[in-house]
Amino acid sequence: MLCVSADATPSTALQAPVTAEVEIVKRGAANQATSNTDSANGSNVVVWLIPLDSSPQTSATTAPPTQAPELVQRNKTFQPHILVVEVGTVVQFPNKDPFFHNIFSLFEGKRFDLGLYEAGSSRTMRFDRPGVSFLFCNIHAEMSGVVVAVGTPYFGSSDRSGHLAISHVPDGRYEMHVWYERSLPEDLKGLTRALTISDSAHSLNPIRVLDNPNFSVVHKNKYGLDYVPPPLPGYMNP
Repeated sequence: MLCVSADATPSTALQAPVTAEVEIVKRGAANQATSNTDSANGSNVVVWLIPLDSSPQTSATTAPPTQAPELVQRNKTFQPHILVVEVGTVVQFPNKDPFFHNIFSLFEGKRFDLGLYEAGSSRTMRFDRPGVSFLFCNIHAEMSGVVVAVGTPYFGSSDRSGHLAISHVPDGRYEMHVWYERSLPEDLKGLTRALTISDSAHSLNPIRVLDNPNFSVVHKNKYGLDYVPPPLPGYMNP
């Protein structure tokens, strides 16, 4: 829960980053949440703040980056595994592997198919609506990644220690949203809440995110079929 000031008003001064510590917990017996002591990795929890004020103050420092963010394919993985962008952002998908990839997303968020493209080439996609896009490769079943597109410039994701920071958030009222790949939608919805950012209120209490023990990345290919080996061993799927 955020420390808030009921009478906070917008300020033109730059604020200290909004910070939080994330704790990923797992369900124990009888669905009781217990600390996840098996792993100290608290990364890839996404938090974003949607302004609730009628005329939210903005900052020039929140302008879109001049270079499109990248989701690189390397060693049959997406790097980074999770990418957070503001709605309208064009993302590049460079292929740094010495073989073909075919990236697609047919589920929530942005539905697209980049087609087959070779080593050293790249494709782009504009994420023009809010949502979570789960990405796969039609050739390599083990590849998975996520693009989270949010309708606000105020977002951040946690590092391995569970720390996250959201910079340049002006004073005002916001609705906080949380997303984690391994959580159930109903558990994430319960973390949504309204809060106020002010000069003296920019630090959140720990965010406890429930881990879904039944989470799996098993999926079909873009045709809705099971993955099969290529007809020629070593070709496009070494």
